[in-house]
Amino acid sequence: GDPVIYLEFKRICLSQGRFRSTVASKQHKEVEGGKEEQQLVECTVVKAVQADLISQTKNNTDAQTRKIAIDFDNTHEAYKSKDNIELLRSLLVFKLCTFDFLVDKNKELMDLSKKVFGKRLFERLMKMTFYGQFVAGEDHNSIKPLIHKNQAFGVGSVLDYSVEEDLTQEEAEKKEMDSCVSEAEKESPGVDHREKKYKAHRQFGDRRGGVVSARTYFYADEAKCDAQMETFLNCIKASGGASVDGFSAVKMTALGRPQFLLQFSEVLVKWRRFFNLLAAQQGKSGMDALEQKLELEQLKESLTKLGVGNKDDIENWFTGEKLGSSGTIDLLDWNSLINDRTKISNLLVIPNVENGQLEPLLRKFTVEEEKQMKRMLQRVDVLAKHAVDNGVRLMVDAEQTYFQPAISRLTLEMQRIFNREKPIIFNTYQCYLKEAYDNVSVDVELSRREGWYFGAKLVRGAYMYQERSRAEEIGYEDPINPDYEATNRMYHKCLEFVLEEIDHNRKANVMVASHNEDTVKFTLGKMNEMGLSPTEKKVYFGQLLGMCDQISFPLGQAGFPVYKYVPYGPVNEVIPYLSRRALENRGFMKGSQRERSLLWKELKRRLLNGQILYKPVY
Repeated sequence: GDPVIYLEFKRICLSQGRFRSTVASKQHKEVEGGKEEQQLVECTVVKAVQADLISQTKNNTDAQTRKIAIDFDNTHEAYKSKDNIELLRSLLVFKLCTFDFLVDKNKELMDLSKKVFGKRLFERLMKMTFYGQFVAGEDHNSIKPLIHKNQAFGVGSVLDYSVEEDLTQEEAEKKEMDSCVSEAEKESPGVDHREKKYKAHRQFGDRRGGVVSARTYFYADEAKCDAQMETFLNCIKASGGASVDGFSAVKMTALGRPQFLLQFSEVLVKWRRFFNLLAAQQGKSGMDALEQKLELEQLKESLTKLGVGNKDDIENWFTGEKLGSSGTIDLLDWNSLINDRTKISNLLVIPNVENGQLEPLLRKFTVEEEKQMKRMLQRVDVLAKHAVDNGVRLMVDAEQTYFQPAISRLTLEMQRIFNREKPIIFNTYQCYLKEAYDNVSVDVELSRREGWYFGAKLVRGAYMYQERSRAEEIGYEDPINPDYEATNRMYHKCLEFVLEEIDHNRKANVMVASHNEDTVKFTLGKMNEMGLSPTEKKVYFGQLLGMCDQISFPLGQAGFPVYKYVPYGPVNEVIPYLSRRALENRGFMKGSQRERSLLWKELKRRLLNGQILYKPVY
C-alpha cells in the first residue's frame, strides 16, 4: 500500500543532493591494448598458467592463483553449440547487413514481403533469417530450448521482451509531448523555471531516431503502464523458471509518465549544481566529485548569505542529520539535507540562487499528476520484490540523459533496499558520457559507506546521434565524449575503478556488456593481475544474442559468468526491434570482417573433417 511505498522510497527524493558531478575527472593512466594482448598467452581455449606465489595482503597467506587466457580465434570451441545451418544463417544475415540499400530500406522491404508472401510465409522467412538470428522465440515457453542449450555451453540469459509499438513518427511525437508536459505548463507555458534540456521538444519527440539496439516506450495511460509492468513480471518469472541466476531487463520509461522523470532529473541536476557552486566558493572546483569536501562553517555562512535560511535553522539542519561531525560535508552527505515532505511533488523543489529561496519546479501539480508519480514508484517496487522472490536479478537499462539522473536515482534507491544481502538490482552506466566516471565512483562510494552490494552494467551507449543533435539544436553542452577513443578510455577507467573495488571489497559486481574484444581482454588481464577467479562470479560478461559468439562461448566454457541479452516476442511485434538491429549491424559488420571470417573458417574445418551433418551434443 501507499504507506509502504512512502517508507521505502521517501529517501529517493530526500536525497536529491546526491547529484552527479560533471567536473572533469582527473587523467587516469591509460592502458594500451597492446600490452594487454601480450599478457594473454596464446592457447587452445583455456590454458591455466601457473603464477608465482604471491603474497595476499588480505590474509597474509601465500596463495597460488591460476591465470586464465582465452583464445578467441578457436572456432571449434566458439561455434560448437551451432549446427551448420545456423552458421550459414549467421553468414547470410551478416552479409545482408553490409548492403546499404537493404539496411536503409529494411522496414519498407519487410512490409512489402509481408504483402507479397502473406503473413504465414513471411513469418517463416523471418524465422529462417533475421528473427531466427537475433530473437529467441515468440513467448517465454518457446524460448526455453535455446536458453537451455546456451546454458549447457556455459552461457546464461538476460531476458528482454522486445515488443514495440509500430508508431509513425507523428504518433510518437504526439504521445511524447502529451506525456512530458505538465498541466501547469500547458496552462501557462514559459512561466516556470524549467531548463530547455529537461523539457520536451517536438522535433525530438520520437525518441527512436538515431537509436541502435534499445527499444523505446511511449506513454499512453496508466493502464498501459500496468500492462507493461505485467509483461516485465512475466519476464522475471520466465527468467526464474528458465535458469539459475538469470537476469531480467527493465526500462523505467515503460513504468510511468516520463514527465516525472524529466522533472525529477532537472531537480537532481540543479541541486548538484548548487553543491558545485558552493564548492567553487571554497575554491574546490575542478576536482573529482568525491574529493570536493566543503568546510562546514564556511558552508553555513554561504547558505545564510544566499538566504536559504537563518543561521539557527541551518545549524539545526546539519546537527539534526548528525552530519559534518568531521567538519566537512561531501556530495554524499549532501543527500540527507532535504527535509522530509509528504507529497512527492513537494520534493520537486530547487534552490533559486538569485533570491535564496527553495522554489517549486512548477507552480502546481494536479491530483492526477501526484498519483501518476506515486504509481511509477509502486510499479518499480513490485518488480524489485518479484525479482527477489524469483531469485532473478534486475538490469535497469539506461536511457536518454534528460531522463537518466532520475532513472539512476530510483535504481540506486532500489539498490539501497534490495541489495543488502546480495546484488539483485543492477544500474547501467553509459561510458560515452563525459560524467560516467563521476557517476560510477560516487555510487560505489555510497554503497561502501552504507554496506550494500553495488551492481553495475557498463555499456558504451545507444543514444549518441540523438543526444548530440538534440544538444546542438536546443543549445546545451554535448554530454557525449568527443570521440570513440575517449569513450574507450572512459569505459576502461570506469571498469578499472569497479574491479579495484571488487579487489578491496568483494561486495561490488560488474557486467562488462561489450562486443569489443580488446575490452574483454583488458578485463581478463586485470582479473589475472588481481587474482580474481571467474568462479567468484563478481565479473560478468554480456553480449547480444546472435552476435559475437566467438567471445561469449569461449568465456562460458572457461567458467566465466557470461550472458546473452535474449530478446523475445511475436514476429510482427519485434519487427521494429529487428529493423534497428539491422541498422546497428551495418556499422558493426562493415567495421569488422572478423566474425564472418571465423564463421567461414569453422564451416571449412567441418567440411574437411566430414562433419556435414554436425549436431551439437549437450
